[in-house]
Amino acid sequence: MEVNPAIFREYDIRGVVGTDLTPDVAAAIAGAYAGGYTAEGDEVVVGRDNRDHSPMLAAAVAQGLASAGRTAVEIGTVITPAFYFARVHWGIDGGVMVTASHNPSEFNGFKLGGGFGTLHGEQIQEVLRRVRSDAIPSGRGAVEAREINEAYGAMLGEKIRLGPRRLKVALDCGNGTASLVAPEVLASWGVDVVPLYCDSDPRFPNHHPDPVDPRNLADLIGVVREEGCDLGIGLDGDGDRIGVVDDKGRIIWGDLLMVLYWREILPQHPGAQVIVEVKCSQVLVEEVIRLGGRPFFYRTGHSLIKAKMREIGAVFTGEMSGHMFFADEYFGFDDALYAAGRLLRILSNSELPLSKLLADVPDYPVTPEVRVPCPDDVKFAVVASLVEGFKKEYEVVDVDGARVLFDEGWGLVRASNTQPALVVRAEARSESGLGRIKAILSAALVEHPGVGRVEW
Repeated sequence: MEVNPAIFREYDIRGVVGTDLTPDVAAAIAGAYAGGYTAEGDEVVVGRDNRDHSPMLAAAVAQGLASAGRTAVEIGTVITPAFYFARVHWGIDGGVMVTASHNPSEFNGFKLGGGFGTLHGEQIQEVLRRVRSDAIPSGRGAVEAREINEAYGAMLGEKIRLGPRRLKVALDCGNGTASLVAPEVLASWGVDVVPLYCDSDPRFPNHHPDPVDPRNLADLIGVVREEGCDLGIGLDGDGDRIGVVDDKGRIIWGDLLMVLYWREILPQHPGAQVIVEVKCSQVLVEEVIRLGGRPFFYRTGHSLIKAKMREIGAVFTGEMSGHMFFADEYFGFDDALYAAGRLLRILSNSELPLSKLLADVPDYPVTPEVRVPCPDDVKFAVVASLVEGFKKEYEVVDVDGARVLFDEGWGLVRASNTQPALVVRAEARSESGLGRIKAILSAALVEHPGVGRVEW
């Protein structure tokens, strides 16, 4: 079958429905996945997000799996963490989650389970090769329905116990799939919830459910200030990423949020290896060292990080984008609701507001994560060229793109694994230093045709 190879990305499959993804394509991908990554007779969990076309694609996936001799266990509309939990809960290795996370409403895609993690890199390219060569097994499988949300909610209730301080929390689900479960989960923990965009609506009429974009947090910030909330929590489209706003309306990026988590975790695991995603602040590195951890930089990507965590036995890590992976008291997969619970547990056992809990952290001038348009077919070549050029003058961490180390800070350029874009970020010890780093990065990028302008 002919398919668009560009939709087979580093750690998932995403494309435009009707153009890149049709029921026939979905069924072929499911069959190719079943043939390459699940044993004969294995069950495969099939979940879907709240997009209008997700039921259609999930049905095609289930039929594709059944035609390949597998039993498709359909769990309906769920957040991605509930899909992950279903595989753990029932001991099922295989899984296909139909979701495009925070992408615009015309997109959809698949996260493919394997080894209680998710496929990535060469494993996904192997699925592409099988689809193209029609290397799809034939058999008589089945489709059956099961329910997981009740067990998932009960599990969260057992694992999260809040302290004596009652919290008032603004919750922005961005009209994504988490709208169906998140308000009830927070309320069950004894939290006073102020809901914002918690009606499921796959058109995403208010803002894209992407809490890494400051524009998408503007309304949440307003509600926190107007309602006098202790904090605001934003969730992405499929519920595996968290965004946080403190009691003053300040955005707490993922790296600073990890400082709070590590302060709780590292004293229980002294000397632990700590994975630091390349986009993260130097503040996180310094805090991990202060707490006795051993930090090292690693690549961006939830599948890649989960695999690295299993490899080294890591107890926790996270990403700037809001993926948080707890393996100390949890299962190691990214779950925004569980991450919210861990934050609420810290805060409910403290007399200090969230803004004060991070008051001792250095306030280095830093940019948000900026996405610069760049075509998929040239973005990796652009980054390779930048790595080579910067190494002639600076020290470069090149585990994922170019994290260029300057005397006054650092700057990063890497290729996005999910969009036709470059991801750029910079940090320095002073505003003037940050300005110089931004100018250096902008000047380097403008030399490459096809790369858009950096909107700092």
